[in-house]
This record gives sequence, structure tokens and C-alpha cells, in this order.
Amino acid sequence: MYQLEQPIYFYVLFAIPVILVLFIGVLLWRKNVQRKFADTSLFSKLAPNKSVFKPILKVVVLCLAVACLSFGLVNPKIGTKLETVKREGVDLVFALDVSKSMVAEDIAPNRIEKSKQLITQIINSLAGDRIGIIGYAGSAFPQVPITTDFSSAKLFLNSMNTDMVSSQGTAITEAIQLAETYYDDENQVNRVLIIISDGEDHEGNVAEMAEAAAEKGIKIYTIGVGTLAGGPIPIKRNGVLQYYKRDQNNEQVITRLGEETLKEIAEEANGEYIDGTNTKEVVETVKAILSGMNKKEFEAKQFTDFKDQFQWFLGGALFLLLLDVFLLERKTAWVQKLNLFNEKEIE
Repeated sequence: MYQLEQPIYFYVLFAIPVILVLFIGVLLWRKNVQRKFADTSLFSKLAPNKSVFKPILKVVVLCLAVACLSFGLVNPKIGTKLETVKREGVDLVFALDVSKSMVAEDIAPNRIEKSKQLITQIINSLAGDRIGIIGYAGSAFPQVPITTDFSSAKLFLNSMNTDMVSSQGTAITEAIQLAETYYDDENQVNRVLIIISDGEDHEGNVAEMAEAAAEKGIKIYTIGVGTLAGGPIPIKRNGVLQYYKRDQNNEQVITRLGEETLKEIAEEANGEYIDGTNTKEVVETVKAILSGMNKKEFEAKQFTDFKDQFQWFLGGALFLLLLDVFLLERKTAWVQKLNLFNEKEIE
């Protein structure tokens, strides 16, 4: 097996036809000039040691050097061994609240950005687990299906914002229902749902839904993002503050952390409520929770250990360039004796 690290450098190979065109152009120009200076027989007498073969050889050597340089930059890698890697872990689904209250800035930089930081740091601390991401406000929607591709998950996570759902509210019950469809492995004994929210404006019988999820083997942990004092909801356009949200009485709306709701959900689903203020403490708490769970082997893949091969091509390019320097355009004595082109000796 092999793989190419930087295939974009194959574009260097386009230098070869350029070199050939330039060589042919110079060759035709030189012949034209020589023809004006003297006829062929006279020029052969003036430059008897001029080789016909070596200029072509020099161009071929130069083209080969460019090809080797191109392959060296591409860095082909060859697989040297196969390993069977077993992944063990839990199925972990994040449900992120993207309602408008999550733009409140009572926690820096704001609630939703803080939530994304928490999820990112938790993902960075994972090993063989599978993860999924759900977004919800007035309704819930799948953002990342259950996967082991952490890089892609974080990429999609970063794109989440409060404008993704037009209907407002906090449909935690829908998020729990949607999370149930993520756990596609019937033999997985540990199914974890982490809800990151400010706990405000929840809809439906959340406690009942959490209890139903617990009966299906899903443990729900909640992370509260925000402060009890709360803060106003800024309305921005292109990053510039326009005004703060107001209610029907034209009074400024203050959104506060609804800890009681989040604690109730966690308690009903055999989980735990976690204060999301300190990122390091949140990550350590989640790591401790997951490390105490039984890990299931859910995937085994064969990976190839690849080794770089660029050094051989760069060495070849250097050798060919040095050879090109020492290749003079004069006839070599032993080649002249072979008389490969049946050239007549000039008297």
C-alpha cells in the first residue's frame, strides 16, 4: 500500500514539457545561426569535438531530475506493516442549545461560544469513543451523526449558531427523542447524552421524557451555561450591537440560568448536573464519569504504518543535477571510437 502526502506538487512535472520546448527552440535557433556562419562541412572542421548526442543526453538528465524532485516533494509513503487496532468506548451524544438566549454575554464570550468550547475540549479528551451532535431550539435537528471522526465533528460544531432554527424556544424533549435514534448499536451498554443549555424556556414534560430515556439505558448529563444573575440578550447585525431584546411591555429581557430544570433532567436520567463555568473542571468531571463506565469494543480496523520515501527521489534528483554539470558537450573519447552515428573523420 502507498499514499501520497502532497500530490499538488505533481504540477512541477509541467516544467518538463517547458524544458523540452525551450531545448528544441534553442536547437533550431543555433542551427539557423550556424548555417549563416558557415556550411556544415566547414563548421565540422571548426568544431570537430562537438557532440551531437550529449546535448540531448543533458536535457534528458535534467528532465529526469525535475521528475525526481517532483516525486520527492509529493513524498510517496509505502506501508510497511499492518496492525489491528481495537477501539473501546461509549456512545456519546451532545445536545447543544442554539436558542436566542444563548447569545447572552453573562459568561465570556457568550453562552453559545462557551458551550462550543466545552464540547470541543471534551472531544479532545476522548479516545476510542463515538460521538454525535444535535442542535435544538424550538425544534431539534441532527448536526453530526454518530461517528469516530472527531475532526469533522468539531468542524460542524464550529458552524453552529443561534440562526440555525427559526422557531424559538428550548425543545429539550425533542432533543432527547432525537438522541435516542443516534444509538445504533444494540449491544452498547453505555449510552450517554450530554445536554449543554442555559435551561431556560424548556417545553414539554422534560422529567417524564428523561425518565423514559433512562429506561432505554441512556444516561443524561446536563451542563449549565450562564449565570444565576443572568444578562440581557443582545441583537447584533454583522457583529455590531443594534439593541437588547425587549418584551411586550418594552422592558429589557433578562435571561437567567435555569439550574433547577437541568438538575431535574439529570436526576431523572441517572446522570449528573455540571456547572459549565470552569472549562477545565467540566472536562475533568466528564473524563472521570466516562472512565468509570465499562468500555465496549465496537470497531476494529487495520491500519498501515507508512514510511516516507521522499529521500530516495531527492537523492536521485541531486545525483542527476550533478551528472548534468559534469556532462560537457564535447565528444567522449571512447564514444568517439565507437562511432555510434557513423560519422566520417574530417581530414
